[in-house]
Amino acid sequence: MDHLRFSGKSEKEQREALENILRDTPLVMEALNVMREVNLADWWVVSGAIYNSVWNYLTERPLETGIKDIDVIYFDDHDLSYEAEDKEISRVDEMFRGLTIPIELRNQARVHLWYQEKYGRSFSALKSADESLERYASKTHAVAVRLEADDTMSIFAPFGLDHMFSFRMEPNRALQNKVTHEEKGKRAKSIWPELEIVPW
Repeated sequence: MDHLRFSGKSEKEQREALENILRDTPLVMEALNVMREVNLADWWVVSGAIYNSVWNYLTERPLETGIKDIDVIYFDDHDLSYEAEDKEISRVDEMFRGLTIPIELRNQARVHLWYQEKYGRSFSALKSADESLERYASKTHAVAVRLEADDTMSIFAPFGLDHMFSFRMEPNRALQNKVTHEEKGKRAKSIWPELEIVPW
């Protein structure tokens, strides 16, 4: 087993590796196919379902190891009410009724409305779903995937994919997310001891 076999490879090679791994991961492909059918504005499957699937595949663990939920983001600023988002959450929950792992759906156009109350820090309004990844606590986690109408796979990773393929959790200091980085790092290390957690 060489779990670091894609570490340090070119961007093209890493993108091809990620796509091949995800296409071999039924849970992720089911989520991508259903979300393509739901077709929310500017949607992506993000974070744990992506990088955890990669780490499981490369360490030959069961493919759903450590995956608590499937995070899906979208961006719709036409109606910023809680009710509008909740309606989409209910619709997506219904579509994923048979899935073994829950879906966590969030409209990124609304994050600034509740972030300060929940985390005690201000959060400026986002302009797209893509932009939200630039504020994740770890650069490693900032990876998003979407299945297009022609079955091609779009990948967005503002900090690249090498952190993920190098099994290295690298902090992103765009926001004061030290606690989140450390908590996620501790949990991840307990599941994938191969990981290096870079201190904040």
